[in-house]
Amino acid sequence: MALLSPEQRATLYVWYFGKTKIPMLAYCRPRVLEITPDRCAVQIKLRRRTRNHLNAMYIGVFTIGADLAGGLIAMNLIRGQKLNMAPVFKDFTADFLRRAESAVTFTCKDGPAIQNAVLEALNHDERVNLPVRISATVEENGEAIPVAEMTLTLSLKNRD
Repeated sequence: MALLSPEQRATLYVWYFGKTKIPMLAYCRPRVLEITPDRCAVQIKLRRRTRNHLNAMYIGVFTIGADLAGGLIAMNLIRGQKLNMAPVFKDFTADFLRRAESAVTFTCKDGPAIQNAVLEALNHDERVNLPVRISATVEENGEAIPVAEMTLTLSLKNRD
C-alpha cells in the first residue's frame, strides 16, 4: 500500500472540506502542489467551471485560490496542535496584472508570520490580524508569469 504525500493528503482534505462545508471549493477542484510550514502552493485549472465569458479565469476563482493558499498553512498548524481556533479572512485586496488563460498557481510564502500569529492568538484573548500575501502565476514556456498579487487579512482568535 502506497502512502499519500502531504500534498495528496491536503488535496483530499480540501475536497472533503469542500464537499461538506464549502461546496464552491469542491466545484473548482483545487489541487495542493506544495504544503510546508513555510509555504503553500495551490493550483486551479482553467475549465468550463472556472472561466468567464472571455475564456479567462473568473475573479471568484482567484478569491478561492488565494483563500486556500493562505488558509491551508494556518489550518495545518491549528489542526496539528488541536487548537480551538478557526482562521478567517476579513478583507481582500488584489492587483490583477493580466488575464489568466490557463491553470493558475496560487502561492503563499508567509508561513513563518502565520505561525507567529497563531502562537500570539493562542497566548492572548484578543483577535490577531495578519496581512497575508498571495501571488498568482501561470506557466508560459516553462516560466512562471505573474497574473495577480493579492493580500488577505487573516484573523485568528483563540476560542478556549
